[in-house]
Amino acid sequence: MVLGITLAILMDLSETIEKALYPIIITTQTIPITALAPVFILWFGYSIWSKVIVSVLITFFPVSITIYNSFKKIPKDQVNFLKSLEASNLDIFLKLKIPASSFSFFSALKMSVPLTLIGASIGEWLGATSGLGYFSKRMMSQLDGAGVFAPIVIISSLAILLVQIISLIEYKTLHWRNK
Repeated sequence: MVLGITLAILMDLSETIEKALYPIIITTQTIPITALAPVFILWFGYSIWSKVIVSVLITFFPVSITIYNSFKKIPKDQVNFLKSLEASNLDIFLKLKIPASSFSFFSALKMSVPLTLIGASIGEWLGATSGLGYFSKRMMSQLDGAGVFAPIVIISSLAILLVQIISLIEYKTLHWRNK
């Protein structure tokens, strides 16, 4: 999340940074993660870092693009109005862009949480000695159908629970939206 938000802010601040980063962000999504995961395992071994990188690559895209697009959707009239009141760029960011993008932030969070779980499972499936992905791979080699589906049910249940928690936080945080 932090990487995605940071990239969105940087691209919003500078058109040069946007032109440099946007194609790279899009390119990261054209390469299948299952193709990159073995490379990360070669580079980082079977440590947690290979799984973290897989999860980050899957997660940061929806966050950065969703939040960046929400910044760009803010009407120029509103930005110009705040500038006419001599608001600084920081004021515009804090008082206009953050509130205006808060809905998109929660949407991106809801998208990225399940993707993070999937990324971690892919990382475990391709190279780990424990975890739900490893368990699923082991059960598959034993032709145990129930053992293969059990991690899927656990991951799906966890994703649903986390998205519901995020929805509750969104409801409590953006209570003014519901009025």
